[in-house]
Parts: sequence; C-alpha cells; structure tokens
Amino acid sequence: MSPRSASVNEELRRRSRERLLQATVELVGERGYEATTLGDIADRAGAARGLVSYYFPGKRQLLQSAVHRLMHLTLEAALERDPATDDGRERLARAIDAILGLARDRPRLMRTHMAGILQAEGFVQCVEQQRLAELLRDTVTRYGAADVDTDYPLLRALLMGAVVAVLLPGAPMPGTRLRAELFQRYALDWEMGDPPDGGPPGGSFPSAR
Repeated sequence: MSPRSASVNEELRRRSRERLLQATVELVGERGYEATTLGDIADRAGAARGLVSYYFPGKRQLLQSAVHRLMHLTLEAALERDPATDDGRERLARAIDAILGLARDRPRLMRTHMAGILQAEGFVQCVEQQRLAELLRDTVTRYGAADVDTDYPLLRALLMGAVVAVLLPGAPMPGTRLRAELFQRYALDWEMGDPPDGGPPGGSFPSAR
C-alpha cells in the first residue's frame, strides 16, 4: 500500500482539528467549561487524547479557537445567505445580528468565551481568530469606513461590549436595545439584517436614509 501523500495527510489533520473544535463548542455549551475535560472533547471528536495536546497548548486556548471558528462560520453564513448582497450597510447589519444572535442563542458558551478573553491571556492568535478578523474587517471596508484601521477595531470593541452586556449576570441589557444603539450609530435601517419580532424598542426607529 502506497504511503499517503502530504496533501492527504494535511487534509486529515485539518479534519481532526475541526472535529476537536466542533466538539469543544458542543460540550462547553452543554456542560460548561469546568465540567468539560480534554478527554471528553477527544471522545466526542473521535480522536486520540494526544491529538488535543498536539494541536492546542491547553483547554482555554482550545475553547477560544473553537468559539472564534463558530463566530467566523456564523458570520460568513449570515453575510452570504440569500438574497446575496454587496450592499455594505446590509452586510454590516447582518454582521451585527449574527454576533448578537450568538449571545442570545448560546449564552453559556459565549459567557465562558468572554470570561476567558478578559483573563491575562487575552486573545489567542490562532487561524480561527485571524479568519474572523479578516471577515469582519472586510465588512467594515465594504460598509465604506473612512479609516478601516481605526473603524474595524472600534466595531470589534462595540460588538464585544454588546455581547458582554447581553450576558451580564443579574443585569443583562435587552438585545433589541443594544441592536438599536448599534444600528443608529452606523445609520442602518431597522429592517436591515435579521430584525427581531416586535419591531424596534419604543415602537419607532428613525430612518437612516
């Protein structure tokens, strides 16, 4: 039997890594961070325990990469869904709704992720984080930002702040209110993106046009 080519081996490694990332978001979302072990993740992914340590230096780094991958895939799906659009304002609206939607739909996972970022390690500079950053930066560019190098990190900070506000234990902010604030800041119409049921807070929303 001929040995596998380098490209086949690379594809197998990529698939193994992605199975570990997917298993991580599933298990942490179900059980929480402390109750999820690296062995649990390897078992869910159908991988050897040693592969986890081969790809990731620890559980915190694995979780950040896994959530960054989830955020990237969610954002990509929102931006490219039908009807396809090149309208920069519509794409920014979809991006905001996608990130706020993760906070709404996966609160345990996203709360754990944000708590990890606020620790000393900060952001993990991984492939998944870089892909997410590139997609979000492209969204800012298409929106027509005058200074992308300034406006991209500002949008990222505003989205992170909104996610924290939605998930704040004991004093969460309503997602619709945070959406309204972001949409007004970027002069986006309420009907853009994926508007929530019930209309804007207060029953009115000024047209951005």
